[in-house]
Amino acid sequence: MPLPQPVRLYDQPRAPNPRRLNIFIAEKGAGNEIEIPRVQVDLLAGEHKTADYLAKVGVPQVPALELDDGQVLTETLAIARYLEALYPEPNMLGREPMEQVEIEQWQRRVEFRLFLTVAQCFRHTNPHLAVLEDQCPDWGEVNRNRLAGRLAELDRRLEGRDWIAADRLTMADITAVVAVDFLKVIKYAVPEDLTNLIAWHQRMRARPSTAL
Repeated sequence: MPLPQPVRLYDQPRAPNPRRLNIFIAEKGAGNEIEIPRVQVDLLAGEHKTADYLAKVGVPQVPALELDDGQVLTETLAIARYLEALYPEPNMLGREPMEQVEIEQWQRRVEFRLFLTVAQCFRHTNPHLAVLEDQCPDWGEVNRNRLAGRLAELDRRLEGRDWIAADRLTMADITAVVAVDFLKVIKYAVPEDLTNLIAWHQRMRARPSTAL
């Protein structure tokens, strides 16, 4: 039975999770014709919390992918898995079970130990985000103080490796590059001695998809 097709993507490309998905889609676009109309959602204006948006999407968040059968998919990784089913190559979530496990393991480690740490720092210390968050500045600083250790973990993983989880770019790399890029927003620099991480980041930033 054929899969339903994408109709539109509810997007906010400046936000980290939509950016992860947009990089994923751009990488999938190599050799594929992927054209998904975007609907820009203004988070600071609260458009993701309107009655119409919630009635359609179900949760106040982006990204969200509407399909031609009326379903709306949310959660970045869930949407990525759906798109990988539609467009199996280039593969970024694993071709066989043990590779899938390895990619999933590192994707979750990067997401929960680095990506969310940066996000919590940003969301709780930036005054412009008070409209989105019941801010606790102390919690933001707790997370800032965790960053050195979390970045060092990733640097150790990258020793002797080009990519985080496989022999090619995967979703783990996409999540990580969005997290490392977002350090600029909280004015935190990658320590100069983390040379493996810096070299990997330079390789990632050389890819056209990360210009998004």
